[in-house]
Formats: sequence, C-alpha cells, structure tokens
Amino acid sequence: MSVSAAYPVVCAQINTIVGDFEGNVKKILDAARRAQAQGARMLVCPEMTVTGYPAEDWLLRKDFCAQCALWIERLREALLRETPGLAVVAGGVRMTRGGRRNTLYFFAGDGSVQTYDKRHLPEYGVFDEGRVFTPGRRTLVVKLGKRLRAGFAVCEDLWFEDVARQLKQARADFIVSINASPWEKGKRAEREAAVIGHAAAAGLPLIYVNLTGGQDELVFDGHSFASDAEGRVVMRMGAAEGLAAPVDAVRLAAGDLAPCADSADAPVPGTGISELYDMLVMSVRDYVVKNGFSDVVLGLSGGVDSALAANIAADALGAEHVHAVMMPTRFTADLSLQLAQTCAKNLGIAYCVRPIEPLYRAFMGVLAEDFAGRPWNEAEENLQARVRGTLLMAYSNKFSRLVLTTGNKSESAVGYSTLYGDTAGAFAPIKDVLKTEVWALCREVNRRAGFERIPEAVIERAPSAELREGQLDEQSLPPYAVLDQIIAAYVERGAGIDEIVESGFARETVERVVRLIHRNEYKRRQCPVGPKVSAVAFGRDWRFPMTARIGCLQKPSGSGASR
Repeated sequence: MSVSAAYPVVCAQINTIVGDFEGNVKKILDAARRAQAQGARMLVCPEMTVTGYPAEDWLLRKDFCAQCALWIERLREALLRETPGLAVVAGGVRMTRGGRRNTLYFFAGDGSVQTYDKRHLPEYGVFDEGRVFTPGRRTLVVKLGKRLRAGFAVCEDLWFEDVARQLKQARADFIVSINASPWEKGKRAEREAAVIGHAAAAGLPLIYVNLTGGQDELVFDGHSFASDAEGRVVMRMGAAEGLAAPVDAVRLAAGDLAPCADSADAPVPGTGISELYDMLVMSVRDYVVKNGFSDVVLGLSGGVDSALAANIAADALGAEHVHAVMMPTRFTADLSLQLAQTCAKNLGIAYCVRPIEPLYRAFMGVLAEDFAGRPWNEAEENLQARVRGTLLMAYSNKFSRLVLTTGNKSESAVGYSTLYGDTAGAFAPIKDVLKTEVWALCREVNRRAGFERIPEAVIERAPSAELREGQLDEQSLPPYAVLDQIIAAYVERGAGIDEIVESGFARETVERVVRLIHRNEYKRRQCPVGPKVSAVAFGRDWRFPMTARIGCLQKPSGSGASR
C-alpha cells in the first residue's frame, strides 16, 4: 500500500469516573480534537468510556442506561459537529430487547454509528459481567478508506481465539480492541502474551487500548499498545492518561513498522516493585480526588506500614495535603516518636503528637469494676487502637480529610488488627501488599528519593503494635518471611495445605495460618477497601463464608493472632 493511503490511528488512554457521563464524554471529545489536530483518521478510546468501568449495579437501573443512551447521541452529534471526518471508537452500555450489552460504538466520520457487543463476559475474580450483560453473537468489520478493513473486539474477547479467527475469516486487516483490564502483579506480561498471541495466531495486527486510573478497589494501568501480525509490539504507552503518537494502520497491516526495542524476548518494562508503587500511588490519588476530597489524615506510628502509607499519599496528593498524627501511650517507645517525626519531616507533611494515655485511662476507669480480677488481654490492647481510630475519625469529620488506614495484607490475612481501631478509615492503600513487599517498597521509595526518605531504622526495626510492654509481631505470628509465603500460596495461588507442607513448611504452622485466615473473615468484611494488586485480594476476589465447619479449621489453634 502506498504512503498516500496512510490511515493514522491514535490511542487515547482515558481515566473515567463511573456515572460521570458529561465528564467522560468531554474527555472523549477533547481527545478527538487533539487527535484530529495530529492528523488522525481514527481515535480509539477504552471499554465503557462513556459510563465508566466497572459500573456494577448501576447497569441494572433503567435510568442509568437511558442516560448513557442520551450521552451517546450527544457524543455522536458533537463529533460530527467538531471533528467531522474523524472516526471514533468508544464504549458504553446499550439496551436491546435481548438485554443490556457491553457495547463498542464505532462513530464514523459522517455521523453514522455501528455497534459491536462484547461476546465473552468474564465471570471470575473481580468480574461479574454475566450478571448484568447479555453476550453479543456477531462480528463487526468496518471498511476504512478505500481498502483497509478493521475488525473489533472488547477486552475479554481476545483472551479467546475464536473472535480473532472469525475476524480474519471476515477479511479484517487488523483488530481494534477496547479494554478495561485492571492491573495486578504480573498481569501486563500475561495480558500481552494472551491477546497478542491470539491476534498473531490469526495473522492479524492489533491495536489495543486500555483504561487507566483507579476505580474503588481496581486500578487500571493503561499500557495500550499496537502489535504487528507476527506479534511484535510496535508501539506501547505508559500508565498516564493521554494520547499516543499516531500509528499508521496501513503500514501496521503491511508489517512495515519497526518493533519497539523491548518487544522481543525482553521483560515488559517497568514491572516489579517499582510498578507496584506507581499503581498504589495512582489508586490513592484517584480514590481520594474522585470522591471529592483533597486531603487525607493517617496515624503515623514510627513503623514501616504507616511510613509507607504516608509516602504513597504524599506522592499521590502532594505533601501539603497529607496530615499525620502520632498518638503515643505508655507503651510507645521513644524511638517510635523520633522515627515518626523524621518521616514526617522528610516528607514535608503536617504532623502533630496527641498523647492518648489520658483517654485510655479514662476508658479503663469506666471499665475498672467490670474488669476487676481479670488478667490483661487483648481487650486492653485493642482499646488503645480504638481510641486512636476515634481521634482520626474526628479529624476526618472536622476538617473533611479522608482517613487512610495502614494495615497490610499479612496482618489482614490472619486478623492481626483491631476492628474499629487501626482498621477504622475510608481507604487502605496497602491492604493487598504483603509485609515483605512493604519492606521492598520502602527501599524503592528511598531509591527514588536518593536518600533515606524512610529512615533505615524504620525498615530494620522489629515490627510491633506497641500495645503492651515489649510486644513484637513475631510473638504472635510466624516470621513474616514464612507467613507471607504461606499466604501467597494458599490465598493467591489456591494451594492446599498438603501442597504447602510438601513445599517445605511445617504442617502445624501451615494449618494454624489457614485457620487464622478463615477465622478472621468477619474482620475483613468490615474493613475499608483498598487497591487490588495481587492475583487474589481480600474482598471481591475472595468470597468465603464467615460461618463454616471445614476439616482442620476446627482444630485448637493455640495462641491466636487477634489484636
């Protein structure tokens, strides 16, 4: 095909908000204007761009779907008026006699519209699309210019071979896929391997556009790309919202574009602990801002978890929007006070010390008669955490600051937390991050900063809740290096107890951890949401009943991990 037949396509990574029809459409229009100014013939936006994703039970409301239809028509009229001649691909919900559809809209440059309904509806992990959508049945291939033909797909469609194969049979020259594929560790490499593999197996190039930004527990990483018919990546975007440079679909179809330097036999760039940190920052920023807040408040203890949470918040929102409170008791070490102050100073965040010993004593005074003659236990320990949670919520109410909790996945798994105490808040930035990953992320913070923004003493000190004299986490728990491997195996990989034992762990330890995981389901149900970053996060990924009677779960557990 001659250069004169060029057909430039621009990919737009858009950060949507569920239900913000006007705002989402405005972003599509803005992207269309900029794409046309770049010489594009077609703009491609992500899945469900008009509604936001996932819209969940909003999609079951007729008024919501009617609003989407109204804004789809407004978008069509605006595109014809403002960017005539530019084809635009975007996503939304469509009501049909057969049910609601997850629909790709192809807005032609002449004002006409064609639709394609998503055929494969995911119903695993965090996805529940079969509950709200009816699958499509047909393919869509559209002629572009004189000879070029584009076939269309929506996200899950390309995780299966049939859609790509049928598009090839329908004489498509390349595939355009719109997506809302959430991020998790290792997902990008798996995603690219699957969808590029199916497209290349059909002998088709692929233009793949993904959503970016945080939406409740999910975080979308963007990283849209284009690949040729041999599966080589010729363009890849980062995670940021914005437009890619135009990709000439004619040259893409002809196999005439040079591959990216990282497209063959090389790891996907930006993966690992660095990308995990970026996704946590994105998730916090979007949850706070999209829910109408500008500032957050958190308890800063001098420990590693709260130090990491404070750094994530400062990088997400700016240091001036982060407020930290140190709330010591008689059990708080002087080192904790020093380290918390240093962390706050290094970040430049607002920081204050509010001793809670008087409040704690007042509570104990009220309970003195009832507790008389009974030994100290978790009741006295948890009361301290609950006083702290009460104060943080007071700051939230008075100053309109969203409370961030600072618990990690290791603690949440085994219930090493206090209901209505350190779990009290609105968003939990590291709830799906294992303790060993917390330490790695802290070192990533310091690597980026070029100095100990989180003091090494914070990272190296033995973890402690400091709720009793001389308390250490590992008095109640296996060492985190062991605990995290068991949690990862049982929760994230679905390994059974025998399999985990055979991999080298003591049966008694494995059974105890598994008992604690299931015994503390009731706690996790009452904890705030946080970003899903692993293959299986507690929450929408993990749906076990709180009441059950299963095998080794009934054996005496010895000392519990409950706080």
